[in-house]
Amino acid sequence: MDRCIVLVDAGYLLGAAASLLAGEPSRSRITVDHTALIQALRDRAESDTERPLLRIYWFDGAPDRVPQPEHRRLRVMPRVTVRLGALTRSDGRWAQKGVDAAMHAELTELARNRACSDVVLVTGDGDLLPGMMAAKEHGVAVHLWAVQAADGDYNQSEDLVAEADERRVLDRAWITQAVRAKELTGVCAPPPAPRPEIAAILSAPLPESALAPSDERPAERPAHPPAAPPAENGAAERIPAAKGVPTPKDLAALRAPGAQPVQHPATATLRWSSDKGWVDRPGTVSEPPETASMPTLAQLTTAEQRWADREEDITTVGGDPYEVGQVFARRWMSRLGDQSHLQRLSQMYPRIPHRIDGELLRYAARFGLLAHKDDQIDEHDRYAIRAGFWREFDVPAAAETHAPTAD
Repeated sequence: MDRCIVLVDAGYLLGAAASLLAGEPSRSRITVDHTALIQALRDRAESDTERPLLRIYWFDGAPDRVPQPEHRRLRVMPRVTVRLGALTRSDGRWAQKGVDAAMHAELTELARNRACSDVVLVTGDGDLLPGMMAAKEHGVAVHLWAVQAADGDYNQSEDLVAEADERRVLDRAWITQAVRAKELTGVCAPPPAPRPEIAAILSAPLPESALAPSDERPAERPAHPPAAPPAENGAAERIPAAKGVPTPKDLAALRAPGAQPVQHPATATLRWSSDKGWVDRPGTVSEPPETASMPTLAQLTTAEQRWADREEDITTVGGDPYEVGQVFARRWMSRLGDQSHLQRLSQMYPRIPHRIDGELLRYAARFGLLAHKDDQIDEHDRYAIRAGFWREFDVPAAAETHAPTAD
């Protein structure tokens, strides 16, 4: 049929773009406008092949093949199909597994079924050579696109280049339509600056009941000491970690074989574990009355709303941790019948009741935020999720505060 299809090896496209723009193939060194990138691929394919686009196939790796936020955004775009292979770590480096095999299978199947007259391949992997040859035997014209190499040399298999019917190079000007190198300061790349809302949660004081006298506090460092002011040379100076209540990491260390027991006050609160108290408690401790009566989102959600929520999650929610917290809070607050729960919740800031917090983190896990973390959500992501929750919680309160009053 007289139409074109684009097969994109995302690892090659974005890795080569990072090499070109940032000097190294790490995709963490670039930011990508996926909407602009897909549109640029479509426009270029239709122009080069003089055929209308049928579909863009986006091949990428993901841990346990769980879609990441970028994959969630891509797979709901018109004319885009996402195919995921595995992403595994070996010798400290991430490597895709199964992506080239999936591209080969898709290419040969499309050609065999005469689904298109032209195929555009954005890849450099020589393992696709048999698939390219099979497609040509079925009468399909194969266009091979390369990303401009940072050193001016080939970044594709020479056999692949030799077998292609047409070859084009996506130069720096084309790449920068949708890809930008992240700006770095200093010699080494610093960690990304936290959002102000996350910084507010990190710096929020603990309740007085959670603080022990100074001679009873543990000597372990807290998970997140306050940020140090920059030194004259621009680097952050290290400051001594403040003593405080035990963190989950402290508890793990104390429970290790041979560890010396450390006494903590019975009222000590794990700072980022909501309203759960110190772990060494006999039997089962019931929740405080003010939180036990708070309904969970599941209890407030009808079957029809559950279906609509899932549809929104698939088609609209990108999976950014901050956004996930906002979406959860918006749904929970909008379905509350007893608004007194909101007042009680506001008095607990920055902690979220354990039953609500656990449901929030389970909801976040749907978006692939467990990836790379050994089935644990990254600490900074947890702060972002909760900051998003509190930000959405503050919106109605701020609107009410600034509402005009009648004369």
